[in-house]
Amino acid sequence: MIGNDWDNALEDEFNKDYFIKIKEFVEAEYKTKTIYPPKEEVFNAFKLCPLDNVKVVILGQDPYHEKGQAHGLAFSTPEGHPIPRSLKNIFKEIKEEYNYPIPDSGCLESWAKQGVFLLNTVLTVEEGNANSHSKCGWQTFTDNVIKILNQQDSPIVFLLWGKQAELKKELITNPNHLVLISSHPSPFSARRGFFGCNHFKLANEFLKDKGLEEIDWQIKNVQTTLI
Repeated sequence: MIGNDWDNALEDEFNKDYFIKIKEFVEAEYKTKTIYPPKEEVFNAFKLCPLDNVKVVILGQDPYHEKGQAHGLAFSTPEGHPIPRSLKNIFKEIKEEYNYPIPDSGCLESWAKQGVFLLNTVLTVEEGNANSHSKCGWQTFTDNVIKILNQQDSPIVFLLWGKQAELKKELITNPNHLVLISSHPSPFSARRGFFGCNHFKLANEFLKDKGLEEIDWQIKNVQTTLI
């Protein structure tokens, strides 16, 4: 289904009754409505970041619900599309920490390929209707994904931004891992703790201390100023 070690890790989940119900619900939604991301991109976070590669987990909520924005990676948007406001604030924080230029691309695939698991807690959404699939069972599935990550021996940094993400803290009990919490990077809450959180540097310091390669947070396609 995914094409890497996540298939073995999630085999039991895929066969559980609740996941079969998710699959039936989502397939019916794709047939009758406009659903994001495209069906073949729902599991992009898993495809681009195998379980054995995960070094950092960034939790989002549900996918962007406007045309062309969602492609299966939390906070990310495909090349050539405007950068959503929360992602602009993420880039602003990285600029403060590393003095990297603000990119003109919102595609975070380069992060995923380095081991940043960009997981939305809900994996699908109806066009123009935020949180429309939040009650179909995805939360159970992604909670169990977090539990699998928690069981890994290799150190992982969990970046929990906002109240919904912070609720997942109780699932992360392994002392090998680091949990960093702040407000959400949305325009409504970024100034209540996200700006100045220093999470990107703290994550890299932790990885370096554990003998793991740091994440290059710079998106190479860049411009010098925000518009």
